[in-house]
Amino acid sequence: MMIRQVCNIIALTWLVLALVSCKKKLSNVTPIPQTGIYLDTSWINGQDTLLYRMLLPNDFDYNKKYPVVLFLHGMGERGTDNKTQLVHGSKLFLDSIDRYPGIIILPQCPPTDYWANLDRSHFDEDSLRLFKYRLDQSPHPTLGMVMELLKQLIQQSYIDSSRIYLSGLSMGAMGAYDILWRMPNTFAVCMPVCGSGPIEKVDDFRATPFWIFHGGMDRTVSTRHSIEMVDSLRARQANVRFSLYPNANHNSWDSAFAEPEYLKWMFSHQLKRNKE
Repeated sequence: MMIRQVCNIIALTWLVLALVSCKKKLSNVTPIPQTGIYLDTSWINGQDTLLYRMLLPNDFDYNKKYPVVLFLHGMGERGTDNKTQLVHGSKLFLDSIDRYPGIIILPQCPPTDYWANLDRSHFDEDSLRLFKYRLDQSPHPTLGMVMELLKQLIQQSYIDSSRIYLSGLSMGAMGAYDILWRMPNTFAVCMPVCGSGPIEKVDDFRATPFWIFHGGMDRTVSTRHSIEMVDSLRARQANVRFSLYPNANHNSWDSAFAEPEYLKWMFSHQLKRNKE
């Protein structure tokens, strides 16, 4: 397959070079990298397309190394417009790009898919939904494409592979947990907001520092899911920080993004890889 040019080379060398070698298609490429906006681009593999937005640091320089932030949106932001995923969180990164320069990736999940591969058909005694991960199955198509995109990006010389940061809200938090155990020893931190994770996989990601957020009155994704995850991580001496907002409902991301140390804590971490 050929690389198809259309919107911003700021889809970067990693997309141009890596995608050629992988025989993937890249759309939205122009000769001059742009900063200060979320670039509208896509990753195309066969019949599958991953829409995503990308923000580059101001004065981007291929000779420098930058961290990467992967942020996964919630269920309400699914779509095919490559825009709705910017509703929550994007302004925080844009407004702070000079203070915390990094490459920000915001993919969009289509309405026909869900980030995490899990069963959502069961409820507890309080009629709150349960989330059961299908740990013996492959990732859903869109999350699989996000994983491949991230793997290609990490290989590029201007990426600091020790500073790959992972966050998401609601459905996106569940996707963050799902990608975390499928790509071990990749992420320097994980910051899930109002999500639910696979307790069975705690041993696979307990070395990752966590800051977990949840609203105490959340009936869309019960607070119990985050509490159980925090308890399981702490039982294994994991580095976990927990912010529980007693009066917040499902939109606890508003409180999370208002945390003065949200970005400071994120960007302060570096992955410590085990020496073979």
